[in-house]
Amino acid sequence: MMRHTKVIFFALLAGICLCANAADKKTSKKKTKKEAPVEVVDTVCIDTFSYAFGMANTQGLRQYLTERMGVDTAYMDDFLRGFQTTTMTQADLREKARLAGVEIRQQVETMVLPSASKQVNDSVDLLNKSLFLQGFGDGIAGQHQVMSMDSTQKLVKKQLEYYHKTNMEKKYGANRQAGEEFLKQNAKKDSVQTTASGLQYKILTAGTGEIPSATQKVQVHYEGRLIDGKVFDSSYQRGKPLSITCGQVIKGWSEALTMMPVGSKWELYIPQELGYGDREQKEIPPFSVLVFTVELLGVEK
Repeated sequence: MMRHTKVIFFALLAGICLCANAADKKTSKKKTKKEAPVEVVDTVCIDTFSYAFGMANTQGLRQYLTERMGVDTAYMDDFLRGFQTTTMTQADLREKARLAGVEIRQQVETMVLPSASKQVNDSVDLLNKSLFLQGFGDGIAGQHQVMSMDSTQKLVKKQLEYYHKTNMEKKYGANRQAGEEFLKQNAKKDSVQTTASGLQYKILTAGTGEIPSATQKVQVHYEGRLIDGKVFDSSYQRGKPLSITCGQVIKGWSEALTMMPVGSKWELYIPQELGYGDREQKEIPPFSVLVFTVELLGVEK
């Protein structure tokens, strides 16, 4: 009885295996039709791959070491000794600090000092180099400082403003004087009115509309000229009026716009203090008196 049962069991097992194999083949056929063949990729052992991957990551580093960090290729063995060091000794830390000092000194001499000198008067020879370097070193190290950093910053700011004013006067003083003379003579004309700020204006067309406030946006047509008649900007030439907020333009414009009724057309004579002052604006030299024809078209709601 037991033997007979075993025969039946094995027969059933064989039948199950056959069915499974048939199903697998059927499934396999379906997959073969739908899936592309798997690409066979050549591989290497992980040790070879690790070495190659490390080397691949050095792309461009040698050039960086030589050009940016100043490492001489004759001393690459020394570089490797440092690279293979996992713990820095006290001597290493001291040497690292020293080398940082050497590198910063080179940058100060080639870039920082020349730039600082040009801020003073476009000369690289004006400042005392040794004292500049001493101050730089004391400041960065936080030691042996003759004055506090706060006092230093205030002194430098005030002195740079003085040098800037002196240099601008030297370069553009004649332009300032010409503008002052122009305004002096222009103020004598009967048609020209002068405000307390020094703004001069002449009414070409008297408008009767709303007078805008400093926070309101308006539409204007205008033409800007220098006192020699050269036009530097014109909305008329562009064929499109300008939309601006009255309080967000140069002082001379802001003052005039908040006095003009809509429909007005004025000619403004703006002193350099109410214009761009000592700033150079494209075609407008520093200290320029500006002459504008301004037509107030409307207030935007």
